[in-house]
Amino acid sequence: MNSENPHPWKELESHIERIVSQLEENPDYSFSVTDKEAVNAVIEHLDSGDIRVAQKKPASHTPPDQKELADGTAEIRLEDDHSWEVNTWVKKAISLYFKISPMESYGVGPYCYSDKIPLKTNFEELTVRVVPPATARYGSFMEPGVILMPSYVNIGAYIGKNSMVDTWATVGSCAQIGAGVHLSGGVGIGGVLEPPGASPVIIEDGAFIGSRAIVVEGVRVKKQAVIAAGVTLTASSYIYDLSSPTAKVYRGVVPERAVVVPGVRKKTAPGGEMMLSCAYIIGERKASTDDKTSLNQVLREFSLSV
Repeated sequence: MNSENPHPWKELESHIERIVSQLEENPDYSFSVTDKEAVNAVIEHLDSGDIRVAQKKPASHTPPDQKELADGTAEIRLEDDHSWEVNTWVKKAISLYFKISPMESYGVGPYCYSDKIPLKTNFEELTVRVVPPATARYGSFMEPGVILMPSYVNIGAYIGKNSMVDTWATVGSCAQIGAGVHLSGGVGIGGVLEPPGASPVIIEDGAFIGSRAIVVEGVRVKKQAVIAAGVTLTASSYIYDLSSPTAKVYRGVVPERAVVVPGVRKKTAPGGEMMLSCAYIIGERKASTDDKTSLNQVLREFSLSV
């Protein structure tokens, strides 16, 4: 988005909202030529990185709200964090793109596909390294220096410079991945296309996501946080901060530089007790581990698996 003009896409946004309004009134609404041009323009701008599904607000944003629970624990939820702005109309345009795009069959080497959305092809222009059989859909964007090992990137996703999407990792629709991020092997970054107002999964600059970790339902992982292997984070996951003298629990958001490991918590039900999945913040990443090459050090310090 152009910071000099806060509404550079206002006309396009208004057109998308008009189409959505027409469809709500009449589900059989027939798209006009200009309607299709507007939808296609949004996806084209997504593919070139001119438009994003969400962007970080200036540093002067309001800090997260904190609610005090009955036991005195401070609770911070995703909806209380105001550091990112979601462009709802862009997500609506992606949904409209599925409506107007015909099914097409095409071949890529020995593979055959049948889909409504073509594959992204301008990697050389973007100076992005793509290792076969990595796949990225048209309407996604990668900054220079991104490496895609055999992995999958869905429409609307944005990946910042010098980030690594390792083998069999998936980046879901509309997910926003920062610069210098490492998504380890088998990481699952969820897609959040519906409802349009819902926040996408956001992994901020310098974060490290360990093997087979899962981050879904719009969870926000802040700058330089380290998520250990096997951690599952959903919007409702309890993330207990054991590193703070003041009891804190996060829901849907991981604070900056936090080191997070998988855990369990006790839940009492009418039929007895059960152990449910949760996560624990056990410390803070040191400045000496900011370089990607020294991330193993922070993992060793806290006896974490990658």
